[in-house]
Amino acid sequence: MNLPNFLTIARIFFVPLLVAALVEQEIQFNILGIQITNDWLALGIFLCAAATDLLDGYLARRLGQITTIGTLLDPIADKMLVSAALIALVQVRAVPGWLVILLIGREFAVSGLRSIAATEGYTIKASDLGKTKTTAQVLGICLLLISMRHPWFTPAAHWSMAIVVAFSLISAFDYFWKFWRRVDIGTKQRRRREILVAERHARLAAFREKRELQAKKTQGKGAGFGVRGTT
Repeated sequence: MNLPNFLTIARIFFVPLLVAALVEQEIQFNILGIQITNDWLALGIFLCAAATDLLDGYLARRLGQITTIGTLLDPIADKMLVSAALIALVQVRAVPGWLVILLIGREFAVSGLRSIAATEGYTIKASDLGKTKTTAQVLGICLLLISMRHPWFTPAAHWSMAIVVAFSLISAFDYFWKFWRRVDIGTKQRRRREILVAERHARLAAFREKRELQAKKTQGKGAGFGVRGTT
């Protein structure tokens, strides 16, 4: 396992730690005289996980260690981290549930489009809008975590999440606008080829069956002539 893949898998393991830190309200401990509560612990875990997202892609390109498993796991790890953070923030009433449903629904829709495109041989890479949306998500979640202990950050957190929603919807529309037609045409062409191949096999099977019937008839006539010749 190379270093970029290790960082990607580490981001997945940060997910349960983040949820536990957010949901557990009684976490308090001191480090060098500084009191650490559950919200600050969750913020630290989330920032560490977000840092691995920046590092794994950079190191994979820099070291020439881009692998199939890393390409597949990286977006999954990102979505698990963000979705877990948002759902846990709903649990502690830091963000409205409808907003989280909208954002996670968008992620499922784009992931479904990527899967369909992959079956047709297309690779949908992250666009600039998608990268901007991810950056806005990280900032918005950080502000929401800070606002749990410091309410004066709440307006900034809500505005940042409104920007996240806007970029999420715009980037999703951009993905579908660019790739849906290509995927749809590719799917129709593949099905047309499958139908043509099936029809060809059916015609060949019918032709072979016809030849076998003709061969049997010919053999039957030959056998009849042989019997008459012996009498």
